[in-house]
Amino acid sequence: MNLEYFIAQRVQNSTAYKNSVSAPIIKIATAAIAIGMIVMIIAVATGVGLQKKIREKVSAFNGDVTISLFDRNNSITTVRPISINQEFYPDFTSVPEVIHVQAVATKGAMIRTATDFEGVILKGVGTDYRWESFQEFLIEGKLPDVSQETTSKDILISDDISRRLGLKVGDKAPTYFMKENEEPLPRAFTVVGIYDSGLEEYDTKFILGDIRNIQKINKWEEGEVGKFEVFIGDFEQIDDVGKEVFLNVPQTLDAQTIKDQYPTIFQWLALLDGNIYGIICVILIVGIINMITALLVLILDRTNMIGVLKSMGATDWMVRKVFLYNAMSLILKGLLWGNVIGLGLVALQYFFAPLTLDPTTYYVSEAPVYISWWHILLLNVGTFTICLFVLIIPTYIVSRISPVKAMRFE
Repeated sequence: MNLEYFIAQRVQNSTAYKNSVSAPIIKIATAAIAIGMIVMIIAVATGVGLQKKIREKVSAFNGDVTISLFDRNNSITTVRPISINQEFYPDFTSVPEVIHVQAVATKGAMIRTATDFEGVILKGVGTDYRWESFQEFLIEGKLPDVSQETTSKDILISDDISRRLGLKVGDKAPTYFMKENEEPLPRAFTVVGIYDSGLEEYDTKFILGDIRNIQKINKWEEGEVGKFEVFIGDFEQIDDVGKEVFLNVPQTLDAQTIKDQYPTIFQWLALLDGNIYGIICVILIVGIINMITALLVLILDRTNMIGVLKSMGATDWMVRKVFLYNAMSLILKGLLWGNVIGLGLVALQYFFAPLTLDPTTYYVSEAPVYISWWHILLLNVGTFTICLFVLIIPTYIVSRISPVKAMRFE
């Protein structure tokens, strides 16, 4: 153990130090570091968690990239079909980042009950549909089974549509499909499940069922679909992968990422990054100010000791390191308590979800949390390094203390 560290430990553990006027200031500074770390962990966990959860919800409905025909008609209802015989389906081998491709189609319709009616969009899916992305939205009943040889009449409706039309699991849902210059085509579907995604623009419109219903209504061939939904492994690469997908599909087809299709949602999510960075900066500034104040008070409180050390031949840098060692131990103590309490609160929200949100504003009913060990490591290393580096500056006051005057200082 070197001399500076030994002196620092003696200073920190001494009775005089613990009973000195600097003791409350030291405790406040340590508490400030701890509270700052708690706030940063919660800010990162909730911010990243909210972004991740909303991205997953939007992706579950649309895939990460949508492949469709070039069409000036912006209607969400599929008008012209695409052949399912494509090089990229079912395995998009030319773009390794793609993990799944599924064929779907959409068709506008109206559900009419004895007392009310509602315009909806039937999303037709096949046996390749990625139901695991949708499983967590299911709140009652089961998912439609579209794997049978005959066309399934099962549909999955949203909780919003269920409440407005008074439909429950097992009820018949008389549905009418409008066709140009033709009488509405009636279809008798059965509600087998109810979902709630928290995304209002989907929950108010979409029902899910067998894609073969749409193929028959539109008089398409069995191998014709409306569009393809593409899922990728890493959402952080969506911009680059979206370009690769576009370059690897026929020229008659277009490829758009969900960021391109829903810019408002993702612009709002991008603002959360700015909020997180802003909170971290403010917390670091507050923590640094508290640590600088504590260190200056500690130096002034230890002026006599500084004079003694200098009179014994200690250099300015050696004495400065004594106080930096003390500051380092205080920072580490604050970080330790901050991590324990912060991660404990995140775990509490993750397992028990006491904090709820308004789904009409935030798209989720409870505050989602997500944090990785990389987040924890970066927060701790960054806070420790920045605070310790900045504290080198106030220790410069040590070099301006004269040994003679210091030993006379009271």
